[in-house]
Amino acid sequence: MLIQPIDYFLIAWFAIAAASTLYVGIDQYRNNPEPVVMKWGFILVTLYMGPLGLLLYVLADKEPRPGEHEAFTSPLWKQGVGSTIHCVAGDATGIILAAVITATLGLPMWLDLIVEYLAGFAFGLFIFQSLFMKSMMGGTYWENVRKSFLPEFISMNFMMAGMAPVMSFLMMGRDMRAMEPTELLFWGVMSIGVIAGFTLAYPANVWLVARKLKHGLMTQRPPPAERGSREQPAKRQHAHMQMQQADATDRHGRGHDMASRKGKDGHHMETDATTAQVIALGAVSLVALAIGMAAPANWLNLALSARDVGGVIMPQGMIMDRDTPADAMRDMAATNPRLVSATYDLTKKGDQELPFRVENDVKVFELRPSVIRWQILPNVAVDAYAYNGQIPGPRIHIRQGDKVRINVTNDLPEETTIHWHGMILPNQMDGPAEITQAPIEPGRTYSYEFTATQHGTYFYHPHAKPDRTQALGLYGALI
Repeated sequence: MLIQPIDYFLIAWFAIAAASTLYVGIDQYRNNPEPVVMKWGFILVTLYMGPLGLLLYVLADKEPRPGEHEAFTSPLWKQGVGSTIHCVAGDATGIILAAVITATLGLPMWLDLIVEYLAGFAFGLFIFQSLFMKSMMGGTYWENVRKSFLPEFISMNFMMAGMAPVMSFLMMGRDMRAMEPTELLFWGVMSIGVIAGFTLAYPANVWLVARKLKHGLMTQRPPPAERGSREQPAKRQHAHMQMQQADATDRHGRGHDMASRKGKDGHHMETDATTAQVIALGAVSLVALAIGMAAPANWLNLALSARDVGGVIMPQGMIMDRDTPADAMRDMAATNPRLVSATYDLTKKGDQELPFRVENDVKVFELRPSVIRWQILPNVAVDAYAYNGQIPGPRIHIRQGDKVRINVTNDLPEETTIHWHGMILPNQMDGPAEITQAPIEPGRTYSYEFTATQHGTYFYHPHAKPDRTQALGLYGALI
C-alpha cells in the first residue's frame, strides 16, 4: 500500500531493477560468452541490486566487441567482481529466502539473523559453488564441497557482516513495515542489504581470486572447429572453457590465463596463499561477522519479531532502543496510515453541533471514532483519531432532564470507550474500560443511555488508553 513517500521511490527503484535484470538476462544469453552459472549470477545480483548490478555487468563483464571477453575481463578488479557476483548470487538468495520464512513464522530478529546466515552459507556452498560449478571444477560433488568450504566461508562472513546491521537497523527503525515480506519496504531493505554485503565482501574476493582460492570471471566459447558448423549441434554443447585471472603484479593491468590443469578433474587452481594468510583472513572475516551480527543488539530490541510490531509506523523523531517493548512501539506509532478512512482539507472544521433524532422521547446521537488524515496547514497533513471526522469532536447539546442515548460505533483499529467527564451517570454508563464496562472492540457498537440531571459545560473523551487516544484527537464538548 502506498502510504509513505518512500513507497513511490521503491516503485521506481524496482521498475528500474526489473528493466536492468531483463537487459542483463537477454544480453547474457544472446551475446556474452561465459558459463551459465555466471550468467545467472549476474541476473540474480542485478535483480537484487538493480541498476548497480547492471553497472557492474557493463563495466566488468559485458563483452565490448566479439572475441574480446577474455582480454576485457582479465584485470584483477573485474575478476574480483566476478567472484563477488558468484558469492552474492548464492548467499543473498539463501538469506532472502530465510528472511521471508522467518518473518512469516514470527521468529525474533536475533534468531532470524542466525537462520539467515546458515541458509545463505548453505545455499552458497552446497548449491551455487559445489553443484552449479561441478562441471567446471571437476571431481565429485563432495570433493567440491570440501574445496569450496573455506573460500565460501570467508566470503559469506563478510557478506553477512554487511547485510546484518543494515537489515537490523532499517527493519527495526521508524517504519516497521520493513519487517513484513508483503510490504515493498521489506524488499527495499533486502536490496540495500545486498549492496552493503557486496561492498564488504568485494575486497576479500579480490584477494581470494589473486591467490587462486576462488574463480573469477570466465569465458566459455565453442572450440574454433565447431563455431561454424551447423551439422553437429550436439558437439556445440561441449564448450571450450577458458578462465582468466589478472596478474596483480602486471603494471599494465593485462591478465593472463589462470594457472590450471584440465583433465578428468576439471580446472584445478594451485593457490600460492600461505596457511597463515588464509587463517588471518578467516579470522578477520569472523570478527567482522561478530560485529555485524552483535552490534545492533546494543541499540535495538532484537527479541522482537514481525508479528510483535505488526508493521507499525512511528512518527518522525520516535525511535526504539534495546529495551523498548512491542506494546510501547505500537503506542508510539500512534495512528496507522494504512487505516485512514477519510481525508479532509483545510476547510474541515471541528466542534460542529452533532445532530440527533428522537425515538420514544429519547434523543439519539451517533458517534463514530475513526482514523482520518487532516490537512492542518497548506503543506501539513496529520493522521489522527477523530469522532465523526472532526477534531475536536462534534459538540453534543442536551438539556437538563433529557433522556439521552449515544450510540458509539468503533471504527478504530483498537478498543475504546467514552467517559462523560463531570456528568453524574449510572455506573455502567461512566466509561472506564474494564472497570464499569467492557471496552468497545473494533467494529462493535455500544449504547450509552442516561438522563441528564445536571446543567453546565462538560466534555467527553476515551477511558481506554486515554493518555494516547485523547491526544490523537478523541475529545469533544458536552453542553
